[in-house]
This record gives sequence, C-alpha cells and structure tokens, in this order.
Amino acid sequence: MECLRSPSPRHSLIRNPEWWNWVPIDLFVIGLGYVGLPLAREATLAGLSVAGFDLNQVLVDGLNSGHSHVDDITDADISGMLAGGFRATAREADLGAADTVIVCVPTPLTADNGPDLTAVRAAMQLAGRLLRPGMLVVLESTSYPGTTDEVVRPILEEVSGLSAGHDFSLAFSPERIDPGNQHYRLRNTPKVVGGHTASCADAAVGFYGKLCDEVVRARSAREAEMAKLLENTYRHVNIALVNEMTAFCHELGIDLWDAINCAATKPFGFQAFYPGPGVGGHCIPIDPNYLGYKVRTLGYPFRFVELAQEINARMPGQVVDRAAEMLNRDAKALRGARVLLLGVTYKKDIADQRESPATVIGRKLSDCGADLAYHDPYVTTWSPSGGPARRAADPYAEAAAADLVILLQNHSDYNLDLISRDARQILDTRGCLAGPNVERL
Repeated sequence: MECLRSPSPRHSLIRNPEWWNWVPIDLFVIGLGYVGLPLAREATLAGLSVAGFDLNQVLVDGLNSGHSHVDDITDADISGMLAGGFRATAREADLGAADTVIVCVPTPLTADNGPDLTAVRAAMQLAGRLLRPGMLVVLESTSYPGTTDEVVRPILEEVSGLSAGHDFSLAFSPERIDPGNQHYRLRNTPKVVGGHTASCADAAVGFYGKLCDEVVRARSAREAEMAKLLENTYRHVNIALVNEMTAFCHELGIDLWDAINCAATKPFGFQAFYPGPGVGGHCIPIDPNYLGYKVRTLGYPFRFVELAQEINARMPGQVVDRAAEMLNRDAKALRGARVLLLGVTYKKDIADQRESPATVIGRKLSDCGADLAYHDPYVTTWSPSGGPARRAADPYAEAAAADLVILLQNHSDYNLDLISRDARQILDTRGCLAGPNVERL
C-alpha cells in the first residue's frame, strides 16, 4: 500500500542569508533555459517562492542583474521575478531543500543519434543530495519512455537513501514550451503529468494546478513520456511528407503551397503542414530519435522516424541545389555569386538558432564558393562555416545587389514587398512571396 510520509515542514531555505533572508522555498528549478525559466516565472507569478540553478555562471549573473536570455521572457519579467523573491545560483552550496524540485535540463543526441542523458543524470544527483521526506521531484526534460522509472528513480533513491512513492513523490511532466507563441503560454497550455505511483501523480497534479489552468493526468510516467514523443514525432513525420513532396511537385510544375491551402479548406480529416528548408529547434529534430532509440532496444526498426529524419535532413541540400539551378538559368555559377540569406534562426520572430537548417545551408553555399552574406534582426554574429559570415548592414540594399536572395525565415521585421520588388531572384522557402522573380521551395 502506498504511504507517503508527511510533507516536510516549511523550513526549506536558501542557505545564503544575503539572498532571501531565510525565506522558505516552494520550488527549486534545475536548468534555467527555454523551459526552466518560463516555469520559474509562472511559479513566481503564482506567489510561490522560487530558486533556480544553472551551471552557466554568466547566465546566472545576468538573471540576478535583471537580464533575460530567453525570447519570451523580457528584462521586465525578470525584474518582476526578482521582486517576487526569485534568485538564481550556479553554486550548490547556496541551496537547501525545497518542497518541489523540477528538472529542466537539455537532452541532446550523442554522435550516433542516441539519447544523451548526461545532464539529466547530473541534475538528479544534485536533486538526490537535496532530497528530504515529503518532497516532490519532477522531470520535464524530454526522454524515452521509462527514463523516470529506470534512470531517474534509481539515482534519487541511491543518493538520498529514500524510496520513491513512499518517502518522496516522483513524476514526469513533458514541457510544452513553444518559443515565440504569444497565445499559448505555460498557464493556458494543458499540462500532462504522470506519476511513479498514484500518490506521486496526486502530488504532481496538486503542484501544477497552481500554475496551469488545466492538468491532464496520465496513467503513469511512461504514458506521459510517450505523449511528448508522440506529439513531436507526429509533426516530424508530417513535415517530412510535405518536404518530400516539394521535389516532385517542382518537377511537375505544381505549386505545392497552393495545393496545401486548397486541401486545408476541408473542415475535417486534414491538418495543414508546410515544407521548409529543414527542421530546427529543440524538439522536432531531436525528440523522435529518443523514441526510435527505445523501439530499437526491442529489436524493431522505427522506419517512419528513420525515413522522416532522412528526408528532413536532406532539405538544406535541396535548397542549395535549387539555388544553383536558379542561378544557372540566369547564366551564373554558384561559385562567385552574391547570395543573401534572410533569417538564420530556426523560427520566425525569435533569436533561437538551435538546430537551425540555415547553418547547414550557409556552410554548403560557402563550400560551393558563393559570396555569402546574411541578415537577421535577431542575430548579430553568425558563423556557419568556421569564421563569421558577413552581416548585411542594410538587407534591402543587399537584396537589390545580390544575384540571389534566399528567404529562410520570414521575420515580421522584414518588408517582404520591398524585398520582392527589388531583388533579382528570390528562392522563397516559406511560401509567402509571389512574383516573376520568385520561386517557392
């Protein structure tokens, strides 16, 4: 029978009295990146006392000085968090226990596209050293089904000497942060939680109910882990479908963008996905590989994921091939041609460059001898091929002088009408331009 000990008394303190004057801590967030910082902010807004830990001392110093490094969090937001008692640290010695510990650290891929749980293991070692009876520990970092029970739980129990589901609560709750999304934020996005035991789930549901308008209870931690991978694998596979269609639609003289828009008028049975220069960000290029890894441990290939990965990974090369084809028709070689890339982040209207296909495209163009320049209102320095690329001071003048403009990201700051009016040739990878000098991917 499950039996959790009584919650720890509210004496969980930050040990440095200069910071919080010995105020009890409700939440300790490990990892203050694109997931952890919005979580810390929402908890602070909910009136909880929050501390954050990150190994990056520069990042920590910036936060404690009121500066944000995350697109959706402003400096004013950080100032509000600090006024609400939030503090960040890179020193374990500064921290005591908290009622709840949530881990939001990166889960990248290894060189052979396997799961790299190095940061998760280290974070759970830290959490284990802070663990006290009655606490709740939650993993939000994306991983394969079974990670919470098979990797996280043994570390916590070994380090602390406590038992999950009896002495402390353990759960998984997949992050659903969508950088740049101004409508759906942490508060109004349904929060999935899955517990190691039923009582663990109760504790997690109770905590997230303070931060989120709706909490969805999964059957267990494994179902919650699977839900995250299902969400992103679904997108990964469907994006690959339309990306593969771009090649033969181009050969057939079909405007795929128009076909998609026509199909999207059907009020049932269809969801629109659009092609692009490749897949970037912290989820879609990474997460399906975690599911593929788990499937392979069972002795099965996961052919949908493997094929989608292959198709999406070859899109940067397809962009370069189309660029060469367009220049060729204008009696120009790619070598020596002036090529301008507009937008090098992975997503519109944010500064995040993680896994951006622009990096591969820029490197391939440079390797082919193109005279490469770029512009992005959110990126002042960009190095796709060893050294920094030349940044156009005036994107409109550069577009007019270039042999070819490649629109990789249609940031709202751009006057696309002006660019399409003056540019000689444009390869539009986002399907938002039209004109005799424009070709869509």
